[in-house]
Amino acid sequence: MIEITKEALICPEASKSREWLETNGLGGFASSSITGLNTRRYHGLLIAATKPPVGRIVMLSKLEETLIINGQRYELSSNQYPGAIYPQGFLYQSAFRLDPFPIFTYEVEGVRIEKSVFMVQGHNATVVKYELLAKQESEFPDEIKLEIRPLIAFRDYHSTTHENGNLDRKVSTEFGITSVRPYADLPPLFFSYDEAELNANGDWYRSFEYDVERERGLDFQEDLFNPFSLTFDLYRHRRARIICATEPFDIRAAESFRQNETNRRNAVGSDSPKANNFVRSLFSAAEHFIVARGEQKTIIAGYHWFSDWGRDTMIALPGLTLATRRFDVAKRILSEFARHVDQGMLPNRFPDAGETPEYNTVDATLWFFEAVRSLLHYTQDYDFVRHTLYDVLKDVIAWHVRGTRFNIHVDQDGLLVSGEPGAQLTWMDAKVGDWVVTPRHGKPVEIQALWYNALRVMEHLAGKFGEKDNEHEWARNAERAQKSFNSQFWNEDAGCFYDVVNDGYRDSSIRPNQVIAISLRHSMVAKAKAKSALRVVERELLTPCGLRTLSPKDTQYRGRYEGGQWNRDGAYHQGTVWPWLMGPYISAYLKTFGANAGRKIATEWLNDFQQHLEEACLGQVSEIFDGDSPHLPRGCVAQAWSVAELLRAAIEDVYRTPPAVRAAGVHH
Repeated sequence: MIEITKEALICPEASKSREWLETNGLGGFASSSITGLNTRRYHGLLIAATKPPVGRIVMLSKLEETLIINGQRYELSSNQYPGAIYPQGFLYQSAFRLDPFPIFTYEVEGVRIEKSVFMVQGHNATVVKYELLAKQESEFPDEIKLEIRPLIAFRDYHSTTHENGNLDRKVSTEFGITSVRPYADLPPLFFSYDEAELNANGDWYRSFEYDVERERGLDFQEDLFNPFSLTFDLYRHRRARIICATEPFDIRAAESFRQNETNRRNAVGSDSPKANNFVRSLFSAAEHFIVARGEQKTIIAGYHWFSDWGRDTMIALPGLTLATRRFDVAKRILSEFARHVDQGMLPNRFPDAGETPEYNTVDATLWFFEAVRSLLHYTQDYDFVRHTLYDVLKDVIAWHVRGTRFNIHVDQDGLLVSGEPGAQLTWMDAKVGDWVVTPRHGKPVEIQALWYNALRVMEHLAGKFGEKDNEHEWARNAERAQKSFNSQFWNEDAGCFYDVVNDGYRDSSIRPNQVIAISLRHSMVAKAKAKSALRVVERELLTPCGLRTLSPKDTQYRGRYEGGQWNRDGAYHQGTVWPWLMGPYISAYLKTFGANAGRKIATEWLNDFQQHLEEACLGQVSEIFDGDSPHLPRGCVAQAWSVAELLRAAIEDVYRTPPAVRAAGVHH
């Protein structure tokens, strides 16, 4: 449980920076600040995934709430309008906690109300419950009513909506369920609720402002429509429940939904290691990223705005599904991505509207091999790999040897070349207009490491499957790559590895990509060079929040990730800190300096993240942090590979406390 005190709640600057996130296993979500003041265009009570896990639409932005005590109205909501926060319902809020989902407590004139919010797994549905907390009936005021006014947006979650004459104001009620469909090309929204008085007179609420979008240089103003209001008698019934969904539900299902969700989360908790609170928190956080793609599973790269990306999925898969022993989920994800391999490449991104996948990465496909290796490490399920993945893996290797998109091919020295003008193929992929910020064309260091790792994985599989010719060929190719790598990539003057080698050019920028070359199970790096490189990384790149993407001594270093898109993308991989890199760094450190010596300091590095779980999106790890102190969290508030790599390193390398394995259940 995470609990926020009243002192933090009544300070807008402290409360607006803390957010909560609920997800539904489809790619949909609900999210806001801990006071319910929306600071992002991505905030809302129901962001529905209409083409799971994409096609996301902000349907219900929020519920405006007014408590009526003996005729006196008390506004519980909070909104940012031009120049003012109004109303200021946070002044009545006495507590906020995650237990296990968001719970808000309000106190007004001696009346205490608790509001809870959660999503229904497998449905685009959010349940909101208001409950009058226990008190002697004689002590209650004579009248306690709650007026709820839904504010709807019905727009793509990357945009904003504004007052317009095309909106259909019609409100329909049938079998006790009220529905609205303001635009014919979007699905309807259904509201089920306890006994209440319905007022179907609607109007626009104008000029909401989203501070975070303003800071990011994006459209930050929006108008929202209120189609109707509901008034509940809390004195009589003690509670008010609302289910808002893209399908009709009987309100009587609310309690079973709540119990099912509580049981589901308790099951996740029972699976987690018992020895460490931080690991248990990450274990729970991991669940939010695993979502449906058709009949299979995939991984959402980050909330609020990312979909499922090939690179992020493959990097995150070991931590989210294998270290947590969700083996069936891992297999379903690998099967789904294998189905989309084209010309030897894994898709890098599935677009938001469900169009054809994009193939524009050199490393996502190579991380696929590492995910397979990790699966076998945990499960020894060679039958699954042979029958489902092996032919795809062989085809990938063949395409890379003979050449595929974006000039990706094996050079004469056995190393992997990639890149062409205007393309950004590695994970350092920021691009603004025609400006590729970190092109890294040629032979990036981590790509060679991943290529070598892939060849060794294939050598092992060929041996297992009795394919001696392939086994020997892939072994020879790996040895050739290793020899070329060690002759070309070592920077003797700096005591670490070059970041990119391209013909005669060697990029001596001190970046964290060399850590990946050390951390992989199949590594080309000798221990002496690994020790030297890691000391350089520790001196130049290590922070309490992860590794910087560039040394502060570099003239291209950008220490703050802020401003408009040009400024932000210009800093994205030019000094900005990425917490996911702590995973390979910890693995590399313990592998190089020894587990006994490394575990103590690695534990301290992990402990540095404990405070972060309560400072941004509660219980989650942000995508990035500023390179400069105080390393403010930036980017997505919940990032899959941030959670996954910290969790993987903690379970595999630091604490070595595997989670419980249940014979059957929702995860296996």
